[in-house]
Amino acid sequence: MARKVEVTELALRDGHQSLLATRMAMEDMVPICEAVDRAGFWSVECWGGATYDSCIRFLNEDPWERLRTFRKLMPNSRLQMLLRGQNLLGYRHYEDTVVDRFVEKAAENGMDVFRVFDALNDVRNLQRAMQAVRRTGKHAEGTICYTVSPLHTVDKFVDMAKQLQEMGCDSICIKDMAALLRPQPAYDLVKGIKKKCGKEMLVHVHVHSTTGVTMVSLMKAIEAGADIVDTAISSLSLGPGHNPTEALVEMLEGTGYTTSLDKDCLHQIKNHFADVRPRYSEFESKFIGVETDIFDSQIPGGMISNMESQLRQQGAGDRVREVLEEVPRVRMDAGYPPLVTPSSQIVGTQAVFNVLMGRYKALTGEFADLMLGYYGKTIGERSAEVMKLAAAHAKKEAIDIRPADLLHPEWDALRTQALALDGCNGSDEDVLTYAMFPQVAPKFFAHRSEGPKNVSKTAEQLAAETAVKKEGTQSSSKLTGPVKYRVTVGGLARQVTVEPA
Repeated sequence: MARKVEVTELALRDGHQSLLATRMAMEDMVPICEAVDRAGFWSVECWGGATYDSCIRFLNEDPWERLRTFRKLMPNSRLQMLLRGQNLLGYRHYEDTVVDRFVEKAAENGMDVFRVFDALNDVRNLQRAMQAVRRTGKHAEGTICYTVSPLHTVDKFVDMAKQLQEMGCDSICIKDMAALLRPQPAYDLVKGIKKKCGKEMLVHVHVHSTTGVTMVSLMKAIEAGADIVDTAISSLSLGPGHNPTEALVEMLEGTGYTTSLDKDCLHQIKNHFADVRPRYSEFESKFIGVETDIFDSQIPGGMISNMESQLRQQGAGDRVREVLEEVPRVRMDAGYPPLVTPSSQIVGTQAVFNVLMGRYKALTGEFADLMLGYYGKTIGERSAEVMKLAAAHAKKEAIDIRPADLLHPEWDALRTQALALDGCNGSDEDVLTYAMFPQVAPKFFAHRSEGPKNVSKTAEQLAAETAVKKEGTQSSSKLTGPVKYRVTVGGLARQVTVEPA
């Protein structure tokens, strides 16, 4: 009898976050929720990550209402979110009682599975959130951010899995955000976790597809005993996204493994997002192929595009190669942190500074904090020389305690500040929204009553664009000689002549 492999569907969160800059509006997901609910997934990832930020920053949508809507529309599914440990969904560490309150409210509003990770794999930054999840009776998934360096080994990742088990996690996720997990390490890592933590410990494997090898990695992980794997429906997959759900189903055909997913439901989900995706084309990642250079640079595709943008703004777009060579050196100086939000942005920006101004002639505040331990501890020793520069820049000393231990209770102050804002409804959820994004929340609260905004193109706009392109192609095909046009640019008229090639 075939062993059942469970599947988590990513289309409602990481799928569109990775491919469409997290811009998908709720109204484009609501119609397909019923099919997603019937398909037979172990869980449906639909919240957390960057979706909370995008809801209030771009879509004028209440993220808590989004969660409640998913809960209502998918009553038979486990809803899953991505939580940045002590950072929650923001970009700084929060005091423990704020972490507790956030987890309580997320569970109350319908969340079932909390995938908890830390950018540095510092388990101290996971502990409070994991305890909070366990108190709610929901599923706590401890997460290992997979990366490659001279110090990262399968044995050390397995040791971290054991620490997560001792914290009381219900499952362990191997989170490969840059598609670095090759097939053999995938097999060895799952096998090692099962051996050290026991066969009953659920192992959940999350990979991206950027390097082109990770579908094979999923197969090897399954052969090693992985219980659950992450995929995204094919019409929202590949490139910097994930492997296609339907391809996984077909790959397992005749292997002794099965997903038991409903293919008719998968077909409906695929067709729905195939219709929706073109409307978000302006937000789509320009990288849609395979990039094996990531194995050498360790730099995720999204991080490269961010650095290119920074360099172009400084008139140094031609120095990308220098920055790509500098990133691994900065990462080594910082103790080899995994490159995932926010450490990837911190390391990448410092590499840009080093190339443009000289090595560590200028430091960002975030990089100084990373060097001094204010984000947590890293697997490797940090450069003593750079730490001295960081201490001088930040005017504070390095720490080796859990960063959140330095924080004072802040809930009452956050609540007072939030309630003073126009449009704040006084709920704990609104206070948490303000706590996560204090610069963005005031505008969102003030305009929330205007209702959600869909930033995609309408069907009419797409049809008009297609008609214009078609007309242009037809007109060009009819050209047999020079055609004169009168063109006005900046108020000045010019006559131009167009000749067929």
